[in-house]
Amino acid sequence: MIKIEIPEPDITITQRTQIRQADEPEIKSIYGFIDLHQIPRDKGGIFLFFNINDELLFVGKARKLRQRVKKHFEDNVSPIKNHRDEVYKIEICIVEDPMDREIYETYIINKLQSKYNIEKVFYKQL
Repeated sequence: MIKIEIPEPDITITQRTQIRQADEPEIKSIYGFIDLHQIPRDKGGIFLFFNINDELLFVGKARKLRQRVKKHFEDNVSPIKNHRDEVYKIEICIVEDPMDREIYETYIINKLQSKYNIEKVFYKQL
């Protein structure tokens, strides 16, 4: 039997409003997120989108995390394109090995029953 443990997130960001200090520049919000710069642009891993009730909406993997996460909020072909307003929290787990990313993504989709992943689903939603 193979035992898989869901990794602890390395980065967690939530929707928030910027409280500007004196001459601090304004940070452009993307669907309420102003901290996407905290996600490494040159690291691979998995990302999890949650709603305000902490329900898992979507799980994905990427070779370059920041670029991929931002694409989900900008792309017309994203599986969450009609549900972007629901995303309240993003968790990032740095996972450099491509095979590990694949395994974690599939495991998390099925273990936590993400709402908007349609591929790699081995359970049935009612």
